[in-house]
Amino acid sequence: MSDIFSLTFLVGLLSATLRVATPLVYGAMGEIISERGGVLNLGIEGTMFLGAFTGFAAAAALSNAGVAGYLWLGLAAAILAGMIMGALMGLFAVTLGVNQHVSGLGITLLCTGLALFGFRLIFGESDVLPKVTPFAQIAPLGATSPAGVVLEQYLLTYIAFLVVVPVSWWLIYRTRFGLNLRAVGENPEAADASGVSVARTRYASLVLGGALMAVGGAFLSLAQLGAFTPGIVAGRGWVCIALVIFARWHPVRGMWGALLFGGVFALQLRLQTLGLELPYELFLALPYLVTILALALAGRNVAYPGAYLKPYHRE
Repeated sequence: MSDIFSLTFLVGLLSATLRVATPLVYGAMGEIISERGGVLNLGIEGTMFLGAFTGFAAAAALSNAGVAGYLWLGLAAAILAGMIMGALMGLFAVTLGVNQHVSGLGITLLCTGLALFGFRLIFGESDVLPKVTPFAQIAPLGATSPAGVVLEQYLLTYIAFLVVVPVSWWLIYRTRFGLNLRAVGENPEAADASGVSVARTRYASLVLGGALMAVGGAFLSLAQLGAFTPGIVAGRGWVCIALVIFARWHPVRGMWGALLFGGVFALQLRLQTLGLELPYELFLALPYLVTILALALAGRNVAYPGAYLKPYHRE
């Protein structure tokens, strides 16, 4: 039990927390931007899954062709796939006014089917998973000190915490687009009367949100694993939706929620290695139970955006 309080254990836990939280940060920021406009995008799970596959498939093809920078090009392909799915969600929820729950779940099923079909079509069925050389970790402080070990992370992790989170906050609260987005999410009739295009604003938020969700999925296949598997996302999209409510649609709170889930997830992995005599199913369920508990405590009396889930058609 004393191993839990050792410096090595704590340093490894902090380092793993940042890595586990990275795809959740991308997904949660994408969902926050989408929902700020009044659209619940339940296609996040499928979009992350498709982003993971598209990024990996493009990177693998370009790697075999000897193209330099294949990982970044694969990431760009994932972003494009996410933008397309965001636009498709906009077609259903904004233009056609379809029920957002149904259209979002439909997109998740569509993305999952496309990714699995594409994987079998391109790579076939083999006992050995295809792989690519993933993004390398960078260590700005070296890897000899405890701080250096914690900060030995992927560049995408640094981008998530140091760029995506503050830029998302700035975009929502300090730009005209963010003002329009919040107005559309609260009162689309008033926003329309003031000259704001509700449809254009919601489409923009969904496309941008879809791109971020896809990056979260691509991080798993291009950085953390260097491979694609059918269970690669493992419900992280649904966790992101819970984190958005936990964060009350605020990017910084969303980051802390992602770190909370990432910390508990990393903790249960390390507790399993200590030989504690507990069912491993309990360890696997621990981060999700903590997420549910946090959501139950923080989600009470939460003020949803005024136009949440409500389609808008100009009279």
